[in-house]
Amino acid sequence: MGLQGRIVEIEADIGQSLPSFVLLGLPDASLNEARDRVKSAAKNAGLPLSRRRITVNLMPADVPKHGSGFDLAIAVAALCAGGVLRNPGRCIFLAELGLDSRLRPIRGILPAVMAAVAAGYSNFAVAAENAEEAALVPAAHVRGYSCLAEVAADLGADPGQLNFPLPVARTGQEPDPEEGAADVRFPDLADVAGQAEARFAVEVAAAGAHHLLMTGPPGAGKTMLAERLPGILPDLSNDQAMEVTAIHSLAWQGRPCRQLLRRPPFESPHHTASTAAVIGGGSGIPRPGAASRAHRGVLFLDEAPEYERRVLDGLRQPLESGRLVLHRAAGTAVYPARFQLVLAANPCPCGLAAGKGIECTCTPQQRRRYFSRLSGPLLDRVDLQLSVQRVSLGDYFGGQSTEASSAVAARVQEARRLQRVRLGPLGCETNAEVPGTLLRNSLRPPVGATAALDRAMERQLLTARGYDRVLRVAWTVADLGGHGTPDADDVGQALAFRRQGAAA
Repeated sequence: MGLQGRIVEIEADIGQSLPSFVLLGLPDASLNEARDRVKSAAKNAGLPLSRRRITVNLMPADVPKHGSGFDLAIAVAALCAGGVLRNPGRCIFLAELGLDSRLRPIRGILPAVMAAVAAGYSNFAVAAENAEEAALVPAAHVRGYSCLAEVAADLGADPGQLNFPLPVARTGQEPDPEEGAADVRFPDLADVAGQAEARFAVEVAAAGAHHLLMTGPPGAGKTMLAERLPGILPDLSNDQAMEVTAIHSLAWQGRPCRQLLRRPPFESPHHTASTAAVIGGGSGIPRPGAASRAHRGVLFLDEAPEYERRVLDGLRQPLESGRLVLHRAAGTAVYPARFQLVLAANPCPCGLAAGKGIECTCTPQQRRRYFSRLSGPLLDRVDLQLSVQRVSLGDYFGGQSTEASSAVAARVQEARRLQRVRLGPLGCETNAEVPGTLLRNSLRPPVGATAALDRAMERQLLTARGYDRVLRVAWTVADLGGHGTPDADDVGQALAFRRQGAAA
C-alpha cells in the first residue's frame, strides 16, 4: 500500500477429496488466475501438483491481495505440502510464473524487499530480471532464478524429474539490459540566450528547492529554462535515491531498475493528463502519479492554465506536506511527493498580450477565464513568480556568453551545503522546508531588513503564507551571495519575484 508493505504468509494443505485448487485470503482477479499459472508451470517444470484437493491460504486473510507476484510462493507452498520440496524456512518468494515455468519480473520489487527487511527477513528468491534491483537493499541476500526448476533444485527436488525451459532468443526490440536510467543527461543552461533575470530565478529555485511560475509570451524561453532546472540540482543522497528508486519501481517504466536513481527526476505530463495520471490513482490500490514520480525532483506543467482545475488544485496538499494520501475502497496509499513545481503560462489564450499587447485579440473575460484555473491558494504556494519577456535581437545574436549548467550547479551545491549546516540541527534540509515558526523566531532577519516586507503585509498585499515564503527565498538569495543572514537587498529581491507574478 503505497511504499508500505506487509508480510503475506502462504500455507497449503493437501486434502482427501476430488482434485481441485482453492485459493483463499481475499485474492483479486489477477491473483485468482494464479491457480492455472501455478498448475501449468509446475507440470512443465516436471513437478506436477497433487491430484487431490489443494487449499492455499494467504495470511492475513482480511487484507486484500493483488497482482501476480505471489505465483512463485504459491507454487513452493503447494509443492512443499505435497512432499516434493523441503520447507524453505524464512525466505521470501517474489515472482510471476509463466506457463512454461519461467520466472517473470514484477513491479515494485524494491519497496517489497525494503518492507520485508524492515520486518526482519533477509533471504529472497526473485526472478533473475529483478535480482539486481532487489539487491540494492542493504542486508538483503537475494538469489535470482530463471525458472521454477532452478528454485526446486535448491529446495531438494529430484534432479532427474526437473525440466528446464529452453532459452528464448532476444528479438532485438527489447531494451538493452546494460542501459541504466541513472545517468540521465539534461540540456545545458548555456543554450539559453539572454534572460539573465529568469536564469537567476531558476538558480534560486534550485538552490532552495522553491516552486516557480514563469509567465510570458510563446518563444520567450520558459520551457527551455524549466527543462534545464534538473541539470543544476545536486545528486540525491543514499536515502533519497533509495526512496526515489522505490517509487519508480512501483511505477514500472517497462524494465526493472538496475541501479539507484542518483539524479533528480523530471516529470512533464501533457496538459490533457487526468487527475489519476498526475496525482495518482487507478482501480484497486492506487498507483503513484507524476507528482510522486517527481519526488526529490521537478514536476513541470507547461501551459499550466490548460490543465483541468481539479488537477491543479490536487497539488495543493503535497506542496505543503510533501506527500500524497490517496484513499480508495481497497485501502489508503501514502506516497512521498516532495517535488519542485514549475509552472509555465502564456499571458493570455492567444499569447500576444506581452509588452504593449496591441496584437492581442482576447477579451478581458477570456483572460480572466484563462488564468482562473490557477487558483489563488495554488499561486500562494508558489515562491517565485516571474514575468519572462521576449529575448531581444542583441541578446539572441550578439549577447554575452551565458554560464554553463556546471558553473551554476557549483553555486547551487555550495548554497545547499550552507543550508544543511544551518538547518540540519533543526530537522530540515532546504530553505523551502523551514516551518514558519522558525522563520519568525530563531531564523528571523534583522528588523530593518524586513521593513518592505512588513509594509506589504500591512497593506494586505501578502498573506501569512506569502510572508513566510518570501523569507525562505530571501534566505536562499543570501546563501547564493554568501551572506550569513538576509539583508534588505536579499529580502527586496525575494519580494520582487513575488510581486512580478501578481503584476502579471
